[in-house]
Amino acid sequence: MRILLTGSSGWLGSALAPRLRELGHDVTGLDPVPSVETHIVGSIADRDLVMRTVRDNRIDAVIHSGALHKPNIENRAYSDFVATNVQGTLNLLDAAVAAGVQRFVFTSTTSLMISQAIRDGLTGGARKAAWLTEEMTPEPRNIYGVTKLSAEHLCRLYHIQHGLPVVVLRTARFFPEADDMAHVIEQSDANTKANELLFRRLTVEDAADAHILALEKAPRLGFDTFIVSAPTPFRPNDCAALIADAPSVVARYFPEFPALYARKGWTMFSSIDRVYDASRARDRLGFVCKTSFADVLAGIAGEEGRA
Repeated sequence: MRILLTGSSGWLGSALAPRLRELGHDVTGLDPVPSVETHIVGSIADRDLVMRTVRDNRIDAVIHSGALHKPNIENRAYSDFVATNVQGTLNLLDAAVAAGVQRFVFTSTTSLMISQAIRDGLTGGARKAAWLTEEMTPEPRNIYGVTKLSAEHLCRLYHIQHGLPVVVLRTARFFPEADDMAHVIEQSDANTKANELLFRRLTVEDAADAHILALEKAPRLGFDTFIVSAPTPFRPNDCAALIADAPSVVARYFPEFPALYARKGWTMFSSIDRVYDASRARDRLGFVCKTSFADVLAGIAGEEGRA
């Protein structure tokens, strides 16, 4: 397929483009930032550029991972978020319909599922962790979430009005930067990210694989939305205990974890405030992340065996 990949210079785009080429696809990267994976330097907010790119490259499928993200809130105006995340998505959808594109994958975010009310509860003594699924009605707490949810609604609208097959992937954390919680709880970044694989993280490699499978299955699915995160061992009835004493819950599922963590000098979060349930992606999309918390423990055990 001839695929337009937006956000091709980003962390996900840089991991996804080589995988797509290995599968025999012709990838055209579009991003405002130059990189080896970006063939067209420009913004998706430039409607003429988007329409011309899709038309001239005879694009068959779009993977739309380009966006302004949460960290950009500090230095970009709200209007920039609307121009890129909303108008940019609309431009791509219009171009896709005009060109007869039959597959559209949109990279969304689990961040839009945390409303201000949920945030206040999580930071103000919630009695149990929030169990988050695609069935909830999101009420985003910031401009990033608002514009990503608006883009999701546009995707649904274009499926309804034009029959465009669209798969929306609400990805959990996969960024390479140091986690924003590590300094607060005095853990190493690797320790923090390992802990988050239990409830709100995945690797960028798994994120890329999810997009490839969504691309393959989009025509059969028509329209669907999936949380994409490493599989959690937890269950909804664990939520109260996760707030009160997360290490004891983790130890129930992974009895070997306390000893392995102690040898590495790592600690578990004392409290876990939310869990993203990726079971819908498993059941309907047929996708499960390859890397989980169990793999982290196996890696630590392997280090001990080689020592």
